[in-house]
Amino acid sequence: MKSYAELIEGYRRFRSGDWQRQHDRWEQLKEGQSPQVMVIACSDSRVDPAQIFDVDPGEIFVVRNVAALVPPFETTPGRHGVSAALEFAVQFLKVREVVVMGHGMCGGCQAALTQDLHGNEPGQGGFVAHWIDMLDEVREPIAAELGTSGREAEMAMERAAVGVSLANLRTFPCVQEKEASDSLRLHGAHFAISDGILYLLDEASGEFRPAE
Repeated sequence: MKSYAELIEGYRRFRSGDWQRQHDRWEQLKEGQSPQVMVIACSDSRVDPAQIFDVDPGEIFVVRNVAALVPPFETTPGRHGVSAALEFAVQFLKVREVVVMGHGMCGGCQAALTQDLHGNEPGQGGFVAHWIDMLDEVREPIAAELGTSGREAEMAMERAAVGVSLANLRTFPCVQEKEASDSLRLHGAHFAISDGILYLLDEASGEFRPAE
């Protein structure tokens, strides 16, 4: 695993390598960005959307957080980071598609399933617990049918989390308006770390199928 010093060495290789090779691209990006797709993904170090989708700088607008979750639209006081990023992408960048990408072996979803962090103080796991309690409702049927451990239950939670985020996206007025006019489309996906396969959600059937 890389240390901070090794990251700086990587930056130096980037400056003398990819940055030079893509200089024209970087010159274009000085004028601004115009990605068509927003990707909401997990902060997990193993699932970098730019690597998985093999894109160049400026091609996707990415938000990453624990378990790739989107909170519902709300106007209560607080710091609404995901909501602000969504608003910026949809209203100002005018992205045409939003992808929610969950993934295998997700620690946030495992914690939501086991509820090990519930009751912890902020700074001791409490912030994470409060974030992933968005999954409490979908957890109950999964736990009742599959238990709270094992790969089958974990995958069910990971994929259910994608559904929760899609449903919460649709509580935002700007998303409702643009989806109704077909100027914005929402997609769900799940990346399996074990075999490197991306599964796409068919919302009509609720099934995840391998991308072809």
